Amino acid sequence: MTNGLTAITMPQWGLTMTEGKVVGWLKKSEQPLAAGEELLEIETTKITNVMEAPVGGTLKRIVAEAGATLPVGALLAVIGPAEVSQADVESFVRDYRVVEPQNEVGSTQTEAATRDVEADGRRLRVLEAGEGGIPVVLVHGFGADLGSWMFIQPHLARGRRTVALDLPGHGGSTKEVGSGNRAAMTAALAGALEALGIDRAHLVGHSLGGAIAASLAIERPASVATLTLIASAGLGPDINRSFIEGFVRAERRKDVADLLGLLIHDPGSVSRRMVEDVLRYKRLDGVPEALAAIAESWFSNGKQSVDLGAAIVDLEIPIQVIWGEHDRIIPSDHAKSLRSASVRILAEAGHMPHMERANEVSQLIEQAISRA
Repeated sequence: MTNGLTAITMPQWGLTMTEGKVVGWLKKSEQPLAAGEELLEIETTKITNVMEAPVGGTLKRIVAEAGATLPVGALLAVIGPAEVSQADVESFVRDYRVVEPQNEVGSTQTEAATRDVEADGRRLRVLEAGEGGIPVVLVHGFGADLGSWMFIQPHLARGRRTVALDLPGHGGSTKEVGSGNRAAMTAALAGALEALGIDRAHLVGHSLGGAIAASLAIERPASVATLTLIASAGLGPDINRSFIEGFVRAERRKDVADLLGLLIHDPGSVSRRMVEDVLRYKRLDGVPEALAAIAESWFSNGKQSVDLGAAIVDLEIPIQVIWGEHDRIIPSDHAKSLRSASVRILAEAGHMPHMERANEVSQLIEQAISRA
């Protein structure tokens, strides 16, 4: 900060994000704004996300126009007091130098690397960040990977160890899933925690990952400090059969794009890169078979075959449920089955609130952890 000026730079959402695209500005030059107000939209490798103003003041200069693709740390805009001269702003912009963000151990975050662990006889890919405290373990949903936590993990990793993992059949993990049923997937998660030396964790699970996290909490309640379920499976029979069956079969770009659009409130937020990434994943050896096995075990005949609601209610650990109001995959009404849980239904969000409303979801997880 110089002369009260603050640089607004390309954020690093996700420990492996290296660049982003400016989709559009939500404020105009010389417009006053408060800290936390929505400032601009940025397209990532997953979906378009909104960046909030880190400080209040006046938007003195927009440096990066809509359409620009820039590396993490690049200057996007300048915020400062209304009385600061344009000459001072011009000098600030001219002298700005990109500083690549650093992680906790001093290496650049763009160098953050995943690694493999052996869990219950299977190779699983994990991405760790942060140190200290009871670890937070992030478990993704059907057809996704650890990258779905890209907006959440960096926030939670401030002063705390976090682990995102790829479930069997997904991402960079082994594609061998066996039956892919509840017992197999829960054992894989338990094996991952053991391999990582985690005796107790704050579990956060999305969709299928929520049911797997809940299953582990039911089987090993002493190993779970808190349980956060985001649009979780395993809480009722209903599920979008067309999405599940379509995702297993999809091989064409348009089909994948249409299916991914069902996941979020605003289908236009799905990036082309995300579509391409899913297509590449679907073409890997063993993926179609893995997805089909998991779908058959968990969602046979267009219904959910695993119902954990009653067992979750009996758990004596803090539980919160987060759901998007416009979920088109699993209805948010399923949250009502957990009477003892803290339930938050988020407006303008679909099946992926941890990507669509990342800041709010991060805060809710932090609050649950702090209360515990």
